[in-house]
Amino acid sequence: MNEDKVFHEEIKKASDFKFGTTVANVFDDMVNRSVPYYGEMQRMIAELAADRAQEGSYVYDLGCSTGTTMIGMNTLVPQSIEFIGVDDSPEMLQKCDIKLKEAGFTRGYKLVNADLNKNVEINNASVVVLCLTLQFVRPIHRERLIKTIYNGLNEGGVLILIEKILAEESSFNRDFIKYYYDMKRRNHYSEMEISQKREALENVLVPYKLSEDNLLLREAGFAHVEIFFKWYNFAGLIAVKK
Repeated sequence: MNEDKVFHEEIKKASDFKFGTTVANVFDDMVNRSVPYYGEMQRMIAELAADRAQEGSYVYDLGCSTGTTMIGMNTLVPQSIEFIGVDDSPEMLQKCDIKLKEAGFTRGYKLVNADLNKNVEINNASVVVLCLTLQFVRPIHRERLIKTIYNGLNEGGVLILIEKILAEESSFNRDFIKYYYDMKRRNHYSEMEISQKREALENVLVPYKLSEDNLLLREAGFAHVEIFFKWYNFAGLIAVKK
């Protein structure tokens, strides 16, 4: 696993964060050091997906990046079910394909280069995963994307959503961000790396409150929405189509 040093050197003016070759090459290290309980999140996604995956359907990973989520689900979801990974970064998809092959993937899978801010096809799905992905979709397009997912899910199908979030009470935001940056420091990120990445993500990652994500799901038609993970400014939701 290549070490994340994307923001290790001083940058005079940080440009907007992009999931290109530089990030793709260190992405696995980046998320493991930047996302609290990332390994546990992946285990929970796999367990939830395994219980909801339906024979003859597809499991979608939207924003599949380097394929970690699909590799995790592969151990629990029946081998007869095909995976479809979608990402707008060709570099991420190339890395994903290599990782899936190295992991000995024997199930059918398809990797699709598509921008979730635009139209994406979802059909005959029993599980759709958005792991730290919706937060990068422009807010103006999120309602349409969630409705597209809902329409593409079979009855009893689920959307598994993990997001960076804002606190319901704004007074908690400063504390939660402080605890989050403390976690990054424990994982050996410098003050400069933390600051420069924050600046690069400022216009790219737009978090919602948990209640706003919940409302978005319910207004799309999901009958049941449940929180399955929460750590300060990160949360996981599962939504069921009835």
